[in-house]
Amino acid sequence: MPRRGMSFGVFLAPFHAIGENPTLSMERDMELIERLDQLGYDEAWVGEHHSAGWETIASPEIFIGAALQRTRHIKLGSGVTSLPYHHPLLVAQRFVQLDHMSKGRTMLGCGPGALPSDAYMMGIKPTDQRRRMIESLDAIMALLKCEAPVTMETDWFTLNEARLHLAPWSEDRFPVAVASTITPFGMMAAGRHGIGVLSIGAGIPGGPEMLAKQWNIAEEEAAKHGHTMNRKDWRVVVNMHCAEDDEQALNEVRAGERLETITYFEETLGRPPGRADDPLKDGVKMGTTLIGSPDKISEGIEYLLELSKGGFGGMLFRANEWATREQILRSYELFGRYVAPKFQGSLNTIIDSNRWTKENRTTVLAGNVEAVKKAFIDSGRAVPEGFEGRTLGAEDVKS
Repeated sequence: MPRRGMSFGVFLAPFHAIGENPTLSMERDMELIERLDQLGYDEAWVGEHHSAGWETIASPEIFIGAALQRTRHIKLGSGVTSLPYHHPLLVAQRFVQLDHMSKGRTMLGCGPGALPSDAYMMGIKPTDQRRRMIESLDAIMALLKCEAPVTMETDWFTLNEARLHLAPWSEDRFPVAVASTITPFGMMAAGRHGIGVLSIGAGIPGGPEMLAKQWNIAEEEAAKHGHTMNRKDWRVVVNMHCAEDDEQALNEVRAGERLETITYFEETLGRPPGRADDPLKDGVKMGTTLIGSPDKISEGIEYLLELSKGGFGGMLFRANEWATREQILRSYELFGRYVAPKFQGSLNTIIDSNRWTKENRTTVLAGNVEAVKKAFIDSGRAVPEGFEGRTLGAEDVKS
């Protein structure tokens, strides 16, 4: 697929270590999105969690509403809204409202709910979560069509001739995507409606090799339901940290990554299925944890594109706090300056123009030597000593 227009952004769970001021942590999250907006990043997806202490945003919609007022260009989505926790009519209404408030900068990410402790507190059985997500997604997609009233009866919600109060601001509707991890479920749910995918499982052991197979699952399911999947709507989520050289980048993130892995994913969550014992080491080895210089990270993106066997439309970086605040912001700046342009086509004409000028300098610019000499003569001044016979350079053109 064409590389021009490949999107980049963050998947903001968020991840904040226990013991920090949660109010300040949330403000840092907001400041990060503001900075990404200034740097030209395309998207930020904000998570929903209700327990376990680390991922502290309970309502992506509230956070997105505030971020819309502090940004100008970046698109904002829920990463993700846990559909089994909410009545589908309310989910649809809230995101339609955000679509109007943002004038088209809103996206809806959907999932069954990531933390078992969230579902436990609400009395939802883990075995019911995926079924509930499908039922809710079916209702939401029907409502967003704004055609016939929607009537549905399940064991946990009812829709009686339901319709949206407002139609979406965006033409047709705003982007909708489903989170996909290690099972076929997310890809099948996306294919069922021909919508986008957030591949969160790309960084787990075996994840890179499964990229192409997972996409095939989505395409097969889409065909069953009369839809066509679009790779531009496929986003792959990975860890990334960029520094001036590879060793520096690794040194900046080692301590923070170990703290997160041990205190959250091991001691709190008991290491979820599929997660490695040493995800930093294994992720770098697999090529799905992009740690290093701009050139190293560019190579990693090329590798993932190759594994996907056809490409994907966007890449999201898991917004962790493995490094210091200054190092994190520097990482996003380095990526935005030196990596993103390679995959968005914005350097092509610049490099072409520079090459053409170099190759044709003698022919195209030679006449300017005489013009500059004439300018001295016409002004009644002597031509500077040593100017005769010079090859015109950039400094002469500027003068």
